[in-house]
Amino acid sequence: MNIKYLFISVLVLGLFSACNKNKTTRIIFTGDLLLDRGVREKIKHKGMDDLFHESIDAIFLSSDIVVANLECPATKIKEPIHKKFIFRAEPEWLERLESHGITHLNLANNHSMDQGRKGLVDTHKQILKYNMTPLGFGMNATEACQPTLLTTYPRKVYLLSSLQVPSENWTFLENQPCVCEESIDTIAERIEKMKAEDENAVIIIQLHWGAEHTLKPMILQKQQAYQLIDAGADVIVGHHPHTIQTVELYKKKPIYYSIGNFIFDQRKPINSKGLLVSLEIDKSKISSTQIEIEIENCVPNVRK
Repeated sequence: MNIKYLFISVLVLGLFSACNKNKTTRIIFTGDLLLDRGVREKIKHKGMDDLFHESIDAIFLSSDIVVANLECPATKIKEPIHKKFIFRAEPEWLERLESHGITHLNLANNHSMDQGRKGLVDTHKQILKYNMTPLGFGMNATEACQPTLLTTYPRKVYLLSSLQVPSENWTFLENQPCVCEESIDTIAERIEKMKAEDENAVIIIQLHWGAEHTLKPMILQKQQAYQLIDAGADVIVGHHPHTIQTVELYKKKPIYYSIGNFIFDQRKPINSKGLLVSLEIDKSKISSTQIEIEIENCVPNVRK
């Protein structure tokens, strides 16, 4: 080989290696995403695209992974269970979520089963149909609670999702389709085993927990969060209260007890704000920041 081209090849490979060495993965977490009730009316009049402010698009479309908590089944099946608040989205609306950069939808919450077990299974099917990844669901309890591998580069990043609040009139059957309702103790044991197998793996825990419309976590939640981080969890992201709650560091690991709403129709001031959690992960560290959003007429936008 000509020495000139050999030098150029080595230089290019060196630059490529340097770029890879500094490669980071950016992961965004959002709070509750509802596509029914007041949001349904908004969609009817303005369309799905109107739910995404340009400030949100700029963040999502520049990120590698965007995880949202889908606070409703997305199915044509109408078999509502008996409870106070029952939601349902049209499955074709999911296509616009994917087009705006959402990659993963969490089902481990207390509304995914609003249209019964058939509706839950169909929601899983519809999410896959529109090229997104469902989280916290399985055809049985074991499958529902398996960690999701979000990425392998620059290192392995796993996400575990679990529902921690009671579900109204929903019978949990471990051998039937369900969402993950794994206990904190069991999650902690799972984390310890995962870290023993790969101490460099990043483990993110997503929990649907806490008391609605409150601004601080319960003492039990704090104890549970510390237990999970003691076991090896790197980040904890929570939702369900529909409010922003305490953000703290424990052993230099971030805990977001509740990041509030994302796309939602609640209008009270405490419900009209939320957080986007941004994680930058490279081979040796995790950087976390939060971006405050305001929700006006169901539409979130970045606070100025």
